[in-house]
Amino acid sequence: MKQTQTKRIKRPVHGVLLLDKPYGASSNQALQKCKWLLQAEKGGHTGVLDPLATGLLPLCFGDATKFAQRMLDADKRYVATLKLGATTTTGDLEGEVLQTSSLRPDRTAVDEAIAHFTGEYEQVPPMYSALKHEGRPLYEYARAGIHIERPARRITIYAIEVLSFSEDELVLDVRCSKGTYIRTLSEDIGARLGCGAHLSGLRRTETAGFRLEETITVAEFEAMTLAERDARLLPADSLLADLPAVTLDAAATDKLTHGLSVRFPSEDGTIAGLRVYGDTGSGQVSFLGLAELLDQVLYPRRLLSTVVHS
Repeated sequence: MKQTQTKRIKRPVHGVLLLDKPYGASSNQALQKCKWLLQAEKGGHTGVLDPLATGLLPLCFGDATKFAQRMLDADKRYVATLKLGATTTTGDLEGEVLQTSSLRPDRTAVDEAIAHFTGEYEQVPPMYSALKHEGRPLYEYARAGIHIERPARRITIYAIEVLSFSEDELVLDVRCSKGTYIRTLSEDIGARLGCGAHLSGLRRTETAGFRLEETITVAEFEAMTLAERDARLLPADSLLADLPAVTLDAAATDKLTHGLSVRFPSEDGTIAGLRVYGDTGSGQVSFLGLAELLDQVLYPRRLLSTVVHS
């Protein structure tokens, strides 16, 4: 007798999971695994971590996906391991070796190179990246042997600290702005040192106020019950924790959740992003979403679907 398969029921799950992405998995693979474990209807990640990279990857589910873009714009922090004395086609350990050098820098040269790249600098994105050119990611062109000219982008390296240094390896703690490619930074430092270098390890440790210590591994998440997985999710407003907050009374809450603006006396002229809380009828204050304050009027900008009235 042919066995029929029961269709997996998806649930309206809302929240943020701080995942320690494993080595070798793409960001989307990690997302789909956790989405399946949560039986969630909707999910999204907050910026790509390369398969060779590990560490902090916030995953958003349900209403939390409305605010995922802010994670893309956030500053980041990484522990980067540089292999000295060799360059590769991809800028990391997955590529073929292009050139090798027996030259090895001393600590003085390392400190000078780090100082050179601390602050703003014009960085050319790597060919092996997900940036699009005419609708296709650059890595597709690179794999086909096609070189595309890429304009440099101004990024900021806030700080670089040497965690360890040996003849063939340099481990750095890097704090940087959005859009920074650590592979390219590694190559640029290697070129500055004169010996060449490529990225042999990368671990994201911070983004948007979240820290690696708060994460959970896929294996740990899989070992939990469904209720325990739900309890592990952070609320959607954790993505907006750096923004100022306002609380509305029941009448103003009702107007805002119907898509209407609300008078809100304030000495502040314009605030582009505000966390808004209000009474949705339960008698308890709930997170409503994101609003903008302009000339003492509060305008809804991105509200939770669970509080929006039709």
